[in-house]
Amino acid sequence: MPNFPYQRVWSRGIIIVGVVIYLWYFSKQGKETVLASHKDVLNNRGQTFDCDSEYTKDIEVFPNCVPKTCGRYVTDKLVTEMEALTLLDMAKKGFAFGGSSGGASILDIHSGALSYKDKFVNMHTINEANNLFNPEFINTYKTVKEKIQHAIAELFQIEPNNLFLTHPTFFSKLTNAEPKTSHDKYWLVHIDKETYESFHYTALLYLSDYGADFKGGRFIFKDIPSNKTVEPKLGRVSMFTSGGENVHFVERVTTGTRYAITISFTCDIKSSINVPTIRN
Repeated sequence: MPNFPYQRVWSRGIIIVGVVIYLWYFSKQGKETVLASHKDVLNNRGQTFDCDSEYTKDIEVFPNCVPKTCGRYVTDKLVTEMEALTLLDMAKKGFAFGGSSGGASILDIHSGALSYKDKFVNMHTINEANNLFNPEFINTYKTVKEKIQHAIAELFQIEPNNLFLTHPTFFSKLTNAEPKTSHDKYWLVHIDKETYESFHYTALLYLSDYGADFKGGRFIFKDIPSNKTVEPKLGRVSMFTSGGENVHFVERVTTGTRYAITISFTCDIKSSINVPTIRN
């Protein structure tokens, strides 16, 4: 058989689309299991399963970073309430300088990319925003990052020093506003490794409470025979391998505002980023 340019990429895309359609079709039957309820207080409740073949192929390039098994975990015992509140305060202050016209705003801590109406601006160029990256925030962010890094390493049985913080790492603010751009459609089904090539392990730290601060907005893993749902709560951390074994989406928010921060890790040191420094 002849090989055509981008043949592998095209074939891979066909497979991914097929998997997503298959999962969507069967998940529409209304079957659903709550993996993490808002009322639960969890200490690494999780599920393990085989890794997606493409994820395995990619991560085997980094033999010291291969998980013993793929999976997903949720914990309420890792990040303190004060740490979560400090990050929430930072998120709200940052979004005050911008915000999407649609329902999804992001603030990338490292690049400074901030949603502003139907585009992005660089928050680092806004003079009034320079004092946001103060010692309290930087130290809290670094502590939380290290806690999550070590938790992922322990859960998936790899060494912490083989995990590297990667981009994008960002705050998200989700509402029920109608989408204005493709970036606002946060409820679309996706695979993190396909969206962000450098991701190998994804972590989400929730900064607001399902049912109190917002309705809708649950995190949903698209599984067969039933979806698995995570109800956000302040300080809750969800950690999972970033491949096709964890197809997911965020349910559309119906009322209120949902805040979270995505902190993810790569096995490829070439894709690593550093913790932000204090800006003068």
